[in-house]
Amino acid sequence: MFKLEGNLGLCGAHRTGKTTLAIAISSLLNIPFVRTTTSQVFAQLGLDPAEPMDFQTRLFVQNHVLDAAEQVWQESASPFISDRTPIDMIAYTLGDIQGKTEVDFDLLSQYIDRCFASTNQFFQNLAIIQPGIPLVYEEGKAALNAAYIEHINILVIGLCSDRRLKTNVFCNARNAIDLEARILNILEHFGEI
Repeated sequence: MFKLEGNLGLCGAHRTGKTTLAIAISSLLNIPFVRTTTSQVFAQLGLDPAEPMDFQTRLFVQNHVLDAAEQVWQESASPFISDRTPIDMIAYTLGDIQGKTEVDFDLLSQYIDRCFASTNQFFQNLAIIQPGIPLVYEEGKAALNAAYIEHINILVIGLCSDRRLKTNVFCNARNAIDLEARILNILEHFGEI
């Protein structure tokens, strides 16, 4: 029997199976699955996550997404598992910056620092879930762009190496796409038998 010490956040790009994996681990370990509300936040703000947005709008949305996530994490019993972390939020914010994007760097730096602090507060363990499973279109979900998904994946991997992060990090192998293999890899890394 596996036992998880501390909260576990699954991080990575969209459409990598984080939610399915989180639900399966939650059920197996009999711990709460804490679903984040990224899509609902976009809907409440009247925005489509698949549409491009300027940086100011992106930062505005990402702060609202973090507010909503922190609220549900704060209200949850520990240990829990979540399908999104502030590391993902930093990656999506950075992913929208191009060479000519106008960015208020002070606001960006404050947001990034806030995300690292939130990650350290709510998560003792992070598992990076890399792309590999087949991409399937779903209404209201972010765009199915394999290159963009890879871009976010690489940003997440880099962010998880940042010294501001104080959590235990595991990167699931890219070729581990079978649900049972993913579960076993994560539990062997974080769990106690």
